[in-house]
Amino acid sequence: MPNDSVLSLFFFVTLFTCLLSATSHDDHIFLPSQLHDDDSVSCTATDPNLNYKPVIGILTHPGDGASGRLSNATGVSYIAASYVKFVESGGARVIPLIYNESPENLNKKLDLVNGVLFTGGWAVSGPYLDTLGNIFKKALEKNDAGDHFPVIAFNLGGNLVIRIVSEQTDILEPFTASSLPSSLILWKEANAKGSLFQRFPSDLLTQLKTDCLVLHNHRYAISPRKLQYNTKLSDFFEILATSEDRDGKTFVSTARGRKYPVTVNLWQPEKNAFEWATSLKAPHTEDAIRVTQSTANFFIRLGLKH
Repeated sequence: MPNDSVLSLFFFVTLFTCLLSATSHDDHIFLPSQLHDDDSVSCTATDPNLNYKPVIGILTHPGDGASGRLSNATGVSYIAASYVKFVESGGARVIPLIYNESPENLNKKLDLVNGVLFTGGWAVSGPYLDTLGNIFKKALEKNDAGDHFPVIAFNLGGNLVIRIVSEQTDILEPFTASSLPSSLILWKEANAKGSLFQRFPSDLLTQLKTDCLVLHNHRYAISPRKLQYNTKLSDFFEILATSEDRDGKTFVSTARGRKYPVTVNLWQPEKNAFEWATSLKAPHTEDAIRVTQSTANFFIRLGLKH
C-alpha cells in the first residue's frame, strides 16, 4: 500500500476513535446560545431617555479659525474641533450657539441644552462679548429658578466671565503665560464637594502639583490678591488653583462659583488630547490625557443633573 494511503487510513481511524470516546461521556460541547448558566449576565435595554442628554452648547467664536484662509466672509464663526471632541469624550453631544444669531434662536437653543462652554480665542468686545454676557446672565437666571445649568469657561472665555462678574473692563493683568505647560498650586478649596478636582484620582492630584500636566496659553489673567480684594469677584468665586507665569508671578488658574455651577479654567484641558501644533507645547503624556478626561467627566456629570 502506498505510504500516502497508509497515512490517510491512520488519520481517519484515529478521528473515528476520538469521536466514539467523546460520545461515551456525559460532557457535551454547546454553542453559547445553548448555555443557560445561572451566573450569566443579563443586560437590560439602556434607558432611551439617556440618548437625549446631556447636550452642551458651545458658543462659536468670530472668524474661520484659520486666519482667513478658509473664509473672510463677514459674520463667519467657528468652534475648534478640540472643544467638540472634549465634550464628546465625556459622553455628551454639542449644539453650536452661533454668536451672531438672533437672541430668539439662542434662547430656544439654551432651553435645549444642559450646560454651556465658553472657549478660548481672541475676541474681547463687540457682538461676541455681548452674546457671551447674555448667555452667562441667562445661565445664572436658570440656576436661580432651580434649573441646574453648569457653565465652564476656558482661557479667554474664563477671562471674559471674570470681567463680566467684576463689572470692570480693566480688571485683568498682563502675565507671560503663552504656550506655557505648567503645574498647579491647589488650594484647600480644591477638594470641596462639587469642585472640578474633587473626583480626580488622588495620584493625579499629586502629579498636578509636581508635573507640567496643564497648558496655559494666555497673556492676561487675575492675581489671587486682586480677585480676593474685589468684592464682586470674591463674593462670586472661590479660588481652587493658581499657577506661576514665566516671570514667577502668580495668577488664578481655576476658580468656581460659590453659589452657581460655574467653573473658570485658564488652562485648556482639551489641548492635551486633541491639539497637536508643536508651537502650543501642550503636554501629551498619559497623565496629561487623564487630566483632559477627568475634566470632561466632571463637566458632563454636572450636565446630567440638568
